[in-house]
Formats: sequence, C-alpha cells, structure tokens
Amino acid sequence: MSAITAEELFQELKTMPASERNRFFTLLAINAFRDDNLTHEQVFGDLANDEFTAQEAAEYLEVSMSTFRRYVQTGKLKASSELGRNQMFATHDLKAFKRALKNVKGTH
Repeated sequence: MSAITAEELFQELKTMPASERNRFFTLLAINAFRDDNLTHEQVFGDLANDEFTAQEAAEYLEVSMSTFRRYVQTGKLKASSELGRNQMFATHDLKAFKRALKNVKGTH
C-alpha cells in the first residue's frame, strides 16, 4: 500500500457516506490519539469552518431529503453559500440545529 497525502485522504473522506465518515472519525478518536491527550479542537478544529452539501447535511441531521428541504423552505435552516445551483450549509449551523432538534425530541 502506497502512502497518500493528507489532501488525497481528505478528498477520499468527502466521497464516503456520512455514516462511514462518522465511523472513521470515531475509530480515529478512539485509537489514534489515545495517549496524546489532544483536545477535540486540535483533532477536529479544521472541520469547524467546513460546509456540507444538502445531501451531506440531511445525512448529518439524520433526516430525509424531503424533511431537510422543508427545513430550508420554512427558514429553519439557511444555506451559508451557493456553489453553482448547489446550496452549501455551514457545519456550525448544522451542529446547532441538530442540538436543537435533539432538545425538542427530549434526547439530550
């Protein structure tokens, strides 16, 4: 197996389904930094300003695309930018919205 660059790995991660990315980062957090005592910010800080496509955002929120689109249409979620015809959604906004959804459902 040949070594790949960080940029190549990042591009590969972007093509993974959200559930597999979550699994990957969980494995990484559990195993790779066990003895390093790194903070969450040190490990994942560069993702804080990332953006998700609508499909990725729906997967992250664990809702269907129709439910996600309804959130956008009703103004509960707003795109942070547009790339051509595609709307992009800020990680920070999605994280806050997911937290609010969990609070409404009562599953803290």
